[in-house]
Amino acid sequence: MKRLFLFLILPILALNAAFSQKQTLSLEQMFTDRSLYPGYVSGLQPHFSQSYFTYSSDEYELKKVDAKGKETVLFSLADLNAALSGAGVAEMKYFPEYEWMNDSKIRIVEANKWIEVDVNLKKAEVRNSWNKEAKNLDMSPLNNIAAYTIDNNLFISVGGAEKAITAETNKGIVCGQTVHRNEFGIEKGIFWSPKGNMLAFYRMDETMVTDYPLVDINAREAELANTKYPMAGMTSHQVTLGVYNITAGKTVFMKTGEPKEQYLTNISWSPDEKFVFIGMLNRDQNHLKWNQYDASTGDFIKTLFEEKSDRYVEPATPFVFLPGSADKFICQSQRDGYNHLYLFNTEGKLLKQLTSGSWMVTEFGGFDAKGEKIWFTATKDSPLENHAYILNIKDGKITKITAESGTHTVFLTKDFSLVCDYFSSVTMAASCSMKTTAGKEIKSLLKNENPLEDYAVPTPEFLTLKAEDGTPLYGRLLKPVDFDSTKQYPVIVYVYGGPHAQLVNNSWTGGAGMFLYYLASKGYIVFTLDNRGSANRGLNFESAIFRNCGTVEVDDQMVGVNWLKSKSWVDQTRMGVHGWSYGGFMTISMMLKQPGVFKAAVAGGPVIDWKYYEVMYGERYMDTPESNPDGYKNAALTNYADKLDGRLLIIQGYQDATVVPQHCLSFLEASIKAGKLVDFFMYPNHEHNVRGKDRLHLYRMIDQYFEDHL
Repeated sequence: MKRLFLFLILPILALNAAFSQKQTLSLEQMFTDRSLYPGYVSGLQPHFSQSYFTYSSDEYELKKVDAKGKETVLFSLADLNAALSGAGVAEMKYFPEYEWMNDSKIRIVEANKWIEVDVNLKKAEVRNSWNKEAKNLDMSPLNNIAAYTIDNNLFISVGGAEKAITAETNKGIVCGQTVHRNEFGIEKGIFWSPKGNMLAFYRMDETMVTDYPLVDINAREAELANTKYPMAGMTSHQVTLGVYNITAGKTVFMKTGEPKEQYLTNISWSPDEKFVFIGMLNRDQNHLKWNQYDASTGDFIKTLFEEKSDRYVEPATPFVFLPGSADKFICQSQRDGYNHLYLFNTEGKLLKQLTSGSWMVTEFGGFDAKGEKIWFTATKDSPLENHAYILNIKDGKITKITAESGTHTVFLTKDFSLVCDYFSSVTMAASCSMKTTAGKEIKSLLKNENPLEDYAVPTPEFLTLKAEDGTPLYGRLLKPVDFDSTKQYPVIVYVYGGPHAQLVNNSWTGGAGMFLYYLASKGYIVFTLDNRGSANRGLNFESAIFRNCGTVEVDDQMVGVNWLKSKSWVDQTRMGVHGWSYGGFMTISMMLKQPGVFKAAVAGGPVIDWKYYEVMYGERYMDTPESNPDGYKNAALTNYADKLDGRLLIIQGYQDATVVPQHCLSFLEASIKAGKLVDFFMYPNHEHNVRGKDRLHLYRMIDQYFEDHL
């Protein structure tokens, strides 16, 4: 018996000794120690046309890696600085970001200059410069023209000479910037035609939108800093699309017609620059028309095709024309319930559905040089993974080009013969290898090294639970490193739960942020579940929240909580919940709708009442307060303030123009009326997220709150 006891106890002692030798992760290290995070290959990209890759080695050299894995220095930092000096440009301390323009030249944008560098001749030339006040810079693909905005107007620079394209004197009219509050995949407001002869741009009239008062406290006397904020059901801005002809020097606006409160999304050009295509979405966001307009007159030509839904349609990507084709293009759509690729022609005829199945295309990567194949990434193998594939357009054959289970980000050469594959998984921090697309490894550019090897941190565990309707739900569990199943531990549920986000995946740390690792290292069990309403599971999964935010999401989260409560190693009297933004809404929803379950909660930037949220996002998922009064009433957390049972900390950025302070203030007022005590902290100079050095302060606060109250 003594010998058996010895055999049992020795492994435990050895394990404890191993843990005792590990370092403890600190909050300060998360912000100051870059070595805690996986490495990367700087500047990695395929050459303009040849079958090799380039990257900036140690930020001091531009290196070429050929098909045999041989490395060659194309251009050193010393070469670059000598070339820049010859062009009258100041030297650089590191090799900058670059882009291949042709077989021998790279483009560098430095400060307010566009510089072309010939890597063969080792010469540099400043091709253009622009106003130092410029923002939203967008470069013409072929003719060296820069387009940008200053304040609310659009400008171009040709050879350093600035020209105003718009002259709006009313600050409520904005040109060349993002519109519709960055929804529908909109990331910019300037769209060059393929040859750079025409420039399309958004013009947004916000004069009819209500001002929301934010306050700048940094002046001796606080100043009003109004922002245009269209709340759900209220008057929204009006957007049009202008097209400026570089040669003629004139602008025409596309005749997009009535109603004016509609969404102009996913702008694209025909290869011959004669036409502009716009995804026209009605304000109800359930009827999408893909329209064609004459770029020279603005005339409406035709509607290519339409998409309708009894819930919502969310276009997020523009058309992409096949190389060498004037009439065939790829379109992404969720028309069959999952995001897939479709081949259309400009008559609006569907030629072929290129991908199909109960999985999501996550990225359209591009075409091969001949325009016969495309590459894309998708969740085809698993909703928790991201792999890359090559598809033959003619015969529809799909070839998987990544092997290891996990998350892959890839770059392909123009002939699709070589691929550089960034890969990580729950057991692999990061690696980057150059391979043939047939799978033969050529060279490792980044070796997998665990940056947390010397630290006492958990290993994520995945689990699958089922929603009430039988839908699989994926969760992630972080246990303390010295976990002992005979003991009980406090739990922190980290939640987001809304559209456009997936927290659980097979990548390094399992998708968890370093702060969650830190909490687990302190002795908490940290649990996360992607409920119905979250991303990458198809339209039915995401739109389960339609008109009823805060219902099925809470139900699904409670499936996870009840699973935790069934475990003997969970201390049911010490359960906490934390989330930000939609996750803040979920945190308070769970606290109020499941009273007595959670002892403490921290909600950051929480939506409290959807009637205070902006038009585009809010109405997509909830319709308007007038058309869905019961949905808004049931989701308004002020109506449940009297149910608060436990400690709740609400954190808000005073300059938040996403979830405006009215949300949290309305909840504080409701709590006062209900006689409930709520803890509240305001960051005076931060917007929706607390960034920079103050983020350490934020994490200290959350950490201390759970330390004190859980």
